[in-house]
Amino acid sequence: QVQLVESGGGLVQAGGSLNLSCAVLGNILNIDIMGWYRQAPGKQRELVASVTRSGTITYRDSAKGRFTISRDNAKNSMLLQMNSLQPDDTAVYYCQGTIVRTLRDYWGQGTQVTVSS
Repeated sequence: QVQLVESGGGLVQAGGSLNLSCAVLGNILNIDIMGWYRQAPGKQRELVASVTRSGTITYRDSAKGRFTISRDNAKNSMLLQMNSLQPDDTAVYYCQGTIVRTLRDYWGQGTQVTVSS
């Protein structure tokens, strides 16, 4: 019933830009924390950035200065603006939401981002 759907992935050359969007579908009350994770083949899934409903933002070090995360609380949607992309950014990017009250996480199916050198 509750789904997170990513869009915007694709192929881009190093130094280019790409925007990822996440839409939340279904009957849910609140999503307290939304974030973007990524996972490359053979690598551990890692947090890219997160944002709370109040606007508190966290970035992993490699994303600082290049990526910008934002959310629309009314729509429960989220955007990741990625600039100066590098081959190391190549991964499947996942939208994630956390509802603290129910101690539950929701995950999208992922969207592929490929950065060529």
